[in-house]
Amino acid sequence: MKIVIAPDAFKGSLTSTQAAEALKAGITAWNPGLRCTLLPLADGGEGTVDAVLFGQSGQRISVAVTDPLGRRIKADYAWFPEDSLAVIEMAQASGLPLLSEEERDPARASSYGTGQLIADALTQGARRIVLGLGGSATMDGGYGCLQALGMVFYTDSGEMDWLDGPLDRIVRLDASGLRSELANVEIILASDVTNPLLGPEGAVHIFGPQKGLQSSKIEAFEHGMESWSELLQAETGRDVRSCPGAGAAGGIGFALSCFAQCQTRSGFDVVAEFVGLEQALAQADVLVTGEGSMDAQSFYGKVPVAAAEMAKKRGIPTVAVAGQISGSLAEFRNAGIVLTLPIVDGVMDLRTAMEDAEHLTVNAGLRLAGAIELGVKLKALSIDKI
Repeated sequence: MKIVIAPDAFKGSLTSTQAAEALKAGITAWNPGLRCTLLPLADGGEGTVDAVLFGQSGQRISVAVTDPLGRRIKADYAWFPEDSLAVIEMAQASGLPLLSEEERDPARASSYGTGQLIADALTQGARRIVLGLGGSATMDGGYGCLQALGMVFYTDSGEMDWLDGPLDRIVRLDASGLRSELANVEIILASDVTNPLLGPEGAVHIFGPQKGLQSSKIEAFEHGMESWSELLQAETGRDVRSCPGAGAAGGIGFALSCFAQCQTRSGFDVVAEFVGLEQALAQADVLVTGEGSMDAQSFYGKVPVAAAEMAKKRGIPTVAVAGQISGSLAEFRNAGIVLTLPIVDGVMDLRTAMEDAEHLTVNAGLRLAGAIELGVKLKALSIDKI
């Protein structure tokens, strides 16, 4: 029997690679004859770089960048020199997990570090860039990213450095120093967010509160984002504010689309295509996927449901493993998930579960292999006898 193991990360505890390896360890400990193919997945957020490098011939490039608050950190991206392709994960340099709860402040958080990663990829000679937008901490409209790429901004009192407050403080920009390679590079914005930049469904209203924006400041931020968009539109002659995904990652998709050839694609689709999930499923009997929490949000482009739907088209059953499972089991079944399996095996608090996630996931793999064995033994029975 051939099993494809393709989970997302269990956020805060296991990377997608670690989760896949733990599941394999449990499955093969129960029955070494079960053949497992590991394909760690991601949706454009955390773990995207690890996923595309797993089993691939690319290089991991480590760059000194600034985090959302300007502190020096190291961030990685994937580089495939034969294809002149860079895969960049915004969460590595400008991600929400880099900040504590108390530090989350969209008025100060900058996408500068992401711009530094893009700049390094351009220096490497990138002709195509996949930019995963999930998990960002920023609401700066891509200001920091463009600044890192050579653009200069001015307020009434002079050149502006780090973002501190709404974007409507900016009155003028100088694009003469912007990296010229941007005009000739293709950028794929890997995101399942289709929100526009402005309005009630835009970046500020929908994603601002998730990143620490107080409700009393939403209108001021919206005004700043509108002013910012008008400034960039006047500079480039492009109005991409209403394009699907312009509001992703606090507007960085909008900013890059003003100066480069960008297209927005599903983060899951991009990663699944990259690692060859569909080809692997063509040889599979069972798909095993999972993530930290399976719930109603799983139906909005998240890895487990998206992977299950792909497997369902081939008649392949899916098992989903998660730290927490809620929502409608009937809806999961309709998506092709025939079994949802929680990794927790007793009463425990969240911290304990996360600290012991690897051991719990190995045990879940053992139970899963037992369920597969049971299914094989029952295969000859008619459904009414089961």
